[in-house]
Amino acid sequence: MFTMHKTPTLTVIIPTFNEAGYIEDALKSVAFADEIILIDSFSEDATLTLATPHVSKVLSREFDNFSNQKNEALKHAKGQWVLFLDADERVTQSLEKEIKETIQNPVHSGYKINFPHFYMNRFLYSHSDDVLRLVKREGAHFKGEVHEKLLCNGSVGRLKNKMLHYTYKDLHSYITKKESYAWFQAKQQYAKGKRATWMHFWFKPLFRFFKSYIIKGGYKDGVPGLTVAGVNAYGVFQRYVKLHLLHKSME
Repeated sequence: MFTMHKTPTLTVIIPTFNEAGYIEDALKSVAFADEIILIDSFSEDATLTLATPHVSKVLSREFDNFSNQKNEALKHAKGQWVLFLDADERVTQSLEKEIKETIQNPVHSGYKINFPHFYMNRFLYSHSDDVLRLVKREGAHFKGEVHEKLLCNGSVGRLKNKMLHYTYKDLHSYITKKESYAWFQAKQQYAKGKRATWMHFWFKPLFRFFKSYIIKGGYKDGVPGLTVAGVNAYGVFQRYVKLHLLHKSME
């Protein structure tokens, strides 16, 4: 059973929607935190049943966008520091140790963590991201609706240890995720009055493939790296197809 201290030092915030297959392992990996807040978008599976005994607080909120969801959870956080975790991510023991040491003697107001993607039963170390996830709570907030960006007051450093990220359950879920993001991004661009051109349909997907496979070194990861590059390019193409469809539907 999770026990919260009187004056939390570290709060972990986890957004969820139908994460029954992942949430228990995620919670076990951050059991060292002083406070764990789950913000759920009305899951229809056993997510809440599995998670509730292990968290400090459960918030239920209808999903509108990623930034609003996490900013709402931030309002309820009591820790001086906040770590944002997705249900398909895991804090290793070495990362746990580094987080504890860092928040005791911080040099910066926020810290990026490296996320190697996991796909086809292997970690793609050539396809990884440095993401700001650990921040001082005061002044921290998110902006952006799809690929939300975490902001903090002050300088940003980088932790040495990596976060495990079980990115894609399978190819179908990976493509479905890209389709979902494409709709969000298309609606954003439509609201700004932008239109899709031949460059968006051809150049941008090709550049995304080149960036993922060549610049980021996806070719080093064999077939999984090639697949990720291809699906990433497909996601960009779908974004502009959906933007075009939105304009056609309004004509």
